[in-house]
Amino acid sequence: MNQSPSPIFRGSATALITPFLDGKIDFDCFENLVDSNIRGGADALVIAGTTGEASTLSEDEQAALCACAVQVADGRVPIIGGAGSSDTAHACALARTMCRAGCDALLCVTPYYNKATPRGMELHFCAIAEASEKPVILYNVPARTGCSLPVSVCKALSAHPNIRGIKEASGDVGLAARIIAACGDDLPLYAGCDNLTLPLLSLGAAGVISVVGNIIPSVMHAICHTYFAGQHEKAARAHLGVLALMDASMAQVNPVPIKTALAMMGVCREEFRLPLCPMLPGEKRVLGELLRAYGLTES
Repeated sequence: MNQSPSPIFRGSATALITPFLDGKIDFDCFENLVDSNIRGGADALVIAGTTGEASTLSEDEQAALCACAVQVADGRVPIIGGAGSSDTAHACALARTMCRAGCDALLCVTPYYNKATPRGMELHFCAIAEASEKPVILYNVPARTGCSLPVSVCKALSAHPNIRGIKEASGDVGLAARIIAACGDDLPLYAGCDNLTLPLLSLGAAGVISVVGNIIPSVMHAICHTYFAGQHEKAARAHLGVLALMDASMAQVNPVPIKTALAMMGVCREEFRLPLCPMLPGEKRVLGELLRAYGLTES
């Protein structure tokens, strides 16, 4: 009997923001983010994903971010590059581009807007997996894409040797449970919502692809690995201890709150590409008070 391949990572992968400076990528800041997250305990990094504002990045920018992250990481953790598109041909081309940039794996979202049939989704992801030299993690986030990967499609895709995981960000614990039950170790599942990290670990998830990890990578790492070590109550306390930060990071469309928090911490500029825009003053005040309460900022 063939053994299931090992997960690309176990634990917490930070979905990094993309810092901007006067409309261009701030690579000095980005290099610091990559290094500080790795030193802070991130088990992997996702580059040019939703949190990285991938939909506003050119293909060249995405590849440059990936190449930069690979160089700074220097093999310390896997680098997972975003390579999603609603156009299968473009997704395949982007997958090849990100592989050339040196990533260790790809994160590929369901084909948004087109809202393909289950068969169309299966063919879409199989095409990307065939085009890619590196393993593929599926990404299910129906609130953004307008479609959700059915369990039957997850099961079918789990048999493909180059499809090695799923980021499940529907917020539906029942759906995640059904995917784990159907696919088991053939399709390692990663929580795509920080506040469901512990519940999904308890069902057998391999970890989380985390937004709040941008500001607390050590805590997200500890939640996962404490749970893996069998210290379930300690992991639960750690999860509940940062639940307010998890919720705040998603209080508005991602990555607006988390990038605003990083700006308040002096890590990056509070700069977005439209249609994303800064939080209103009252919203920022509430976020600032929470960061101070956690000791992440002084004023």
